[in-house]
Amino acid sequence: MALADRWLLPEGIKELLPPQARQAELMRRRILDLYNSWGYELVMPPLVEHLESLLTGTGRDLDLITFKLTDRQSGHALGIRADITPQVARIDAHRLRTEGASRLCYCGSVIHTHAAHMLASRNPLQAGAELYGHAGIESDAEIIALMLETLHAAGISDVLTLDLGHVGLFRALVREADLDQEQKDQFIDLLQRKAMPEIAVFIESLPVSEALRKQLSALPSLHGTVDVLAKARDCFSQPEARQAIDYLAQLAALIQQRYPAVRCYFDLAELRGYHYHTGVVFAAYTPSFGQSLAKGGRYDEIGEDFGRARPATGFSTDLSTLIELAGVPAEAEKAILAPAENADPVLQDAIRTLRQQGYRVIQMLDGLPVPASCDRRLEHQGGEWQIKPL
Repeated sequence: MALADRWLLPEGIKELLPPQARQAELMRRRILDLYNSWGYELVMPPLVEHLESLLTGTGRDLDLITFKLTDRQSGHALGIRADITPQVARIDAHRLRTEGASRLCYCGSVIHTHAAHMLASRNPLQAGAELYGHAGIESDAEIIALMLETLHAAGISDVLTLDLGHVGLFRALVREADLDQEQKDQFIDLLQRKAMPEIAVFIESLPVSEALRKQLSALPSLHGTVDVLAKARDCFSQPEARQAIDYLAQLAALIQQRYPAVRCYFDLAELRGYHYHTGVVFAAYTPSFGQSLAKGGRYDEIGEDFGRARPATGFSTDLSTLIELAGVPAEAEKAILAPAENADPVLQDAIRTLRQQGYRVIQMLDGLPVPASCDRRLEHQGGEWQIKPL
């Protein structure tokens, strides 16, 4: 690399400078204080772990975006975390071993080998919350409510749309169709791309009944408002599929009761994270941004992968994205200028007191100009130090 290029960052990697860095830190504190008020305990997992641990359970879908390296000390394969969720699951399963419900939250940097989408960075500031030990609809409703409160606390003022899906419906259909893993992966890819002509060809090739073929064909078109659920009830007869539809209706009713301004949108072919989600999947959107602001779902089987079966539900978001979308201008915090009289104990006491009271005080350095952020100064008048306009 040429000397002139050494200051450049890798493509997709971002850094925060003053005053944006302070804005991000204030946002982080606000979000974590919110989680604390809901009873969620903060955990701080390490940036690097054994690769096998990072890619266990929820982490299997993270393989392609995880940076991998070799530990010179042990020779083991390590990974730089691309998602904090599997780390929190490991902590719940092996470090805490809580009986009953366990509420955990986090906020930290993750690194991706490639950006998740065109608008994303490769080093998001991931925040989120996970609830372990409860398998009922109440815990899913709590996590979704906390996700919405996170967006409100971040300053997102646009109308929010809550996208809801349930992998149980898809699982019921592919089980009856007896699809092998390769076929399931192909079908999932086609559904995610909404490739209708290819979906039709794929379904036509399957050795299934005409009734099941119609059900599989209907799946990608079942998205929209709550009316979609009524159409789905008329279309699907499988018990697991009917249970998934009823669950979505009940969950949406709970959320709408608490957040009537939030629009609920249903996509019964939404299979985001299918390989680890076991129930409801959800994401929050706003008209001003083309990607989800936050997303999550239920993933009850991850506990078994870590040796302790525990129901689990959670969500995550990128604080950097929320800060950009909130549109709050990052302004340098104003400060009080103090003279460079280090030998004056009264002055030092006055500076110390002001800082303890929450004021920002910058002491002058001889020969240097006044810092641009200073709008007041300490002046000695009447035998005491007083704050005066600069």
